[in-house]
Amino acid sequence: MLKSGIINPAINSLLSRVRHTNMLVIADRGFPYWNEIEIVDISLVDDLPTVLQVLAAIRQNYVIGKIYMAEEFKQVNTDDTQTTFTHAMQDIAVQYEPHEMLKKRVPEATGLIRTGDTIQYANMILVSA
Repeated sequence: MLKSGIINPAINSLLSRVRHTNMLVIADRGFPYWNEIEIVDISLVDDLPTVLQVLAAIRQNYVIGKIYMAEEFKQVNTDDTQTTFTHAMQDIAVQYEPHEMLKKRVPEATGLIRTGDTIQYANMILVSA
């Protein structure tokens, strides 16, 4: 029995299949459903868990080389929210692009973890190093 780290079996299974340069999506509660990829839905209620909580849990045992996020994130969120995300993604290259372009990358991902996050455009695509 696992005693620490991520104990969710579906997330552990998904993470164990991500290889070098593969992508993993962490999405907010409103992100579209994708038939082409595995989705692990861990949303419970609004903002539980959040994208940043999932990112923090994953970072403990996952090497992230790059993160894609939507440009719209910077346009609609407060400076405080942006600072919180910047701090959580420290030491990782972040590329912002239009949300529509970000969504075009999703079918190429190994999987998607859906959260209960309500922050607009909080979605991120992690590229493994």
